[in-house]
Amino acid sequence: MPEIGIGLIGGGYMGKAHAVAMASVGAVFGTPLRPRLEMIAGATPESSERYRAAYGFARAARDWREVVADERVGAVVIASPQTTHRAIAEAAFAAKKAVFCEKPLGASLADAEAMVAAAEASGLPNMIGFNYVRTPATQFVRQLLAEGAIGDVTWFRGEHTEDFLADPEAPPNWRCFGRANGCMGDLSPHMVNCALALMGPITELSARVERVHATRGGEPVDNDDHGQMMVRFAGGAMGHLYFSRVATGRKMGYAYEIHGTKGSIRFDQEDQNAVHLFRAEGPEATRGFTRILTGPAHPDYGAFCQGPGHGTGYQDQIIIEARDFLQAIHTGQAVWPRFRDGLAVARVIDTAFAAAEDGRWHSVPAA
Repeated sequence: MPEIGIGLIGGGYMGKAHAVAMASVGAVFGTPLRPRLEMIAGATPESSERYRAAYGFARAARDWREVVADERVGAVVIASPQTTHRAIAEAAFAAKKAVFCEKPLGASLADAEAMVAAAEASGLPNMIGFNYVRTPATQFVRQLLAEGAIGDVTWFRGEHTEDFLADPEAPPNWRCFGRANGCMGDLSPHMVNCALALMGPITELSARVERVHATRGGEPVDNDDHGQMMVRFAGGAMGHLYFSRVATGRKMGYAYEIHGTKGSIRFDQEDQNAVHLFRAEGPEATRGFTRILTGPAHPDYGAFCQGPGHGTGYQDQIIIEARDFLQAIHTGQAVWPRFRDGLAVARVIDTAFAAAEDGRWHSVPAA
């Protein structure tokens, strides 16, 4: 069974998730291409060694450049801050390595455009990490919409709301400085990607972006805490998207509601193993939302568990991503979402900032 050496850059929150995924994906999905945990790089040689020992990599690197250049590394997973994504990806493609990059694609629209150019010029497999859209529940919703289960879609409401920065008295951290690290740079990409995946392209939008707390722990901060968009999709439906890191009480409020001419769908990531489906059929007295628990009949669920309603979790989403990345490498066929799909998200967000500045509706450039 062929193997490929994985080089992981970043060992923190997402780095650990990707290390666990690469260690597990072969057993879960029986992938014909098996990942080998070859080399990992943290912010310092000391942290690299600490992550190597914790996650089971063969070697620790002094820095990311050593990972990219190593001949035993065949694919690079980027799980470091977004300000580092462009340089790492460009170097990896130049070294003939397949690349998986965590969202957002880059720290700016210019970064995203350059990364897509490098990826497509290389002809190598490339993917971006939008894990939440890969839950069995949301994959099932995509199927329902494709089948026309709720008729013609007329409205989409989506949110990504959390409260990890709701307390203005807590001391600031790195997420409180720089546009790329604000709520629009950090949280909004997930829900924008969800909206594009479920509804298709956004053609125009109006937006507001705000800083709720000008100081944190008494120290001035400079980026946004929440934002919202009114949008028009290419298919004609209207929509509203909201993003917040100060939504007190919300822990993983990646949620959406979709209205159609024959029904509606509701989903909330805090209850990620359930889809609520309303069908406008039968006697009015017995109509209502049905709570559908995911199980082996839904996409990718059965690889993790044979019991309906037992549920999948966050780590399982990352394992599904790892399966897709290995499939792209093994077959040479692109698997969604590619870097270009990440660029589509970046263009929506960049347009939202422009719309928030002048208060006008803006057209969204096609990716």
